[in-house]
Amino acid sequence: MRVLLLSWEYPPHVVGGMGKHIMDLAPALAQQGIEPHIVTPLLRGGLKHEVTADGVHVYRVEPPHMDAYGFVSYVQHTNSLMESAAGVLKNRLGGFDVIHAHDWLVAHVGVALKHAWRRPLVSTIHATERGRQGGYIGTGHAAQVNHIEWWLTYEAWRVIACSYFMADQISSYFGTPPDKIDVVPNGVYVYPDPFDDDAARIDFRRRYAADDEPLVFYVGRIVYEKGLHVLLDSWPQVQEVFPRARLVIAGTGAYLDTLKHRAWAMGIGSIVNFAGFISDEERDKLYHSADVAVFPSLYEPFGIVALEAMAACCPVVVAETGGLPEVVKLHETGLTVHSNDSASLAWGIVHTLQHPEWSRARAANALKVARDVFNWRQIAAETVAVYHRTRDDWSQDSWGK
Repeated sequence: MRVLLLSWEYPPHVVGGMGKHIMDLAPALAQQGIEPHIVTPLLRGGLKHEVTADGVHVYRVEPPHMDAYGFVSYVQHTNSLMESAAGVLKNRLGGFDVIHAHDWLVAHVGVALKHAWRRPLVSTIHATERGRQGGYIGTGHAAQVNHIEWWLTYEAWRVIACSYFMADQISSYFGTPPDKIDVVPNGVYVYPDPFDDDAARIDFRRRYAADDEPLVFYVGRIVYEKGLHVLLDSWPQVQEVFPRARLVIAGTGAYLDTLKHRAWAMGIGSIVNFAGFISDEERDKLYHSADVAVFPSLYEPFGIVALEAMAACCPVVVAETGGLPEVVKLHETGLTVHSNDSASLAWGIVHTLQHPEWSRARAANALKVARDVFNWRQIAAETVAVYHRTRDDWSQDSWGK
């Protein structure tokens, strides 16, 4: 089966969870016998055409200059160029069995190709604009994106959601029939410990904290909905019990300067290390050396960073919001705390640091779950099942004839 995957993100252009999802899903699909072809904008380097060692065909399309009419217009123009590139590809290869569009950013090209080729469209909704806005849309950019998201779910033959939380949101916000939605979670790879021995781990950890300083770690986008202001607000309560605790916040985003000012205004600016962008290697080493990884989101469709921490056997504390409770089970694989509640978050951090034996036991359970339940082989197999169901339904429908 030949599948065209449409995505705004693909390495080296990776902004958030969607980029990581595509990066790992495509080679896993190839291992399942799918011939994956990715069409994506050329936004941060990379070859215009390459075939990876894993059998993934990648085509990067040069985007236009930024549109004076705004980002949505720029996205539409880029989608038109992606449509042209996909048309050339289809003529060369002889066609595709399924089109798989990831999120609203490629909705226009996905829907256009569906009707031009009379081939079924599958869409994955990684997040919703209404969810990011706390349920409120109003007018302007958010309303535009919300409408495009509805349109994509309406046009899709099947809709994939990364969690049951997201499936409920899609059904509620867009009126998508529940039996049209398939829940397929994100996956994770379990990599070996990046340190050769404890001495190497200790040397690395000392770059961020002294031996007697507990190390708390966050990595991800620095945007409001990640709840990092709640994490800062929790810190005085953490310090009451662990006055020498250190906090590392890694990532970039529009909310970074606001958080830095907040930290200094609170008197904890010298304790919080805003590490900025870090490599995957640095991230993995921090997971393997931190005492706890914390994800205090206000809105989180799935929480792939929490899953990455679990795969590194790092104790996790997450907000009980969105899809996070589907990944982290209270007192089994981590701690869940009330969302937007600094006192509850402080309790979770302190409890994890005060009870290292329990924390290590939960982390060991989490590692097993990451390996057994959220492995990419399983996720790819579930995705392929959606493709086959879609193609079988399409083949029996008069629309495709």
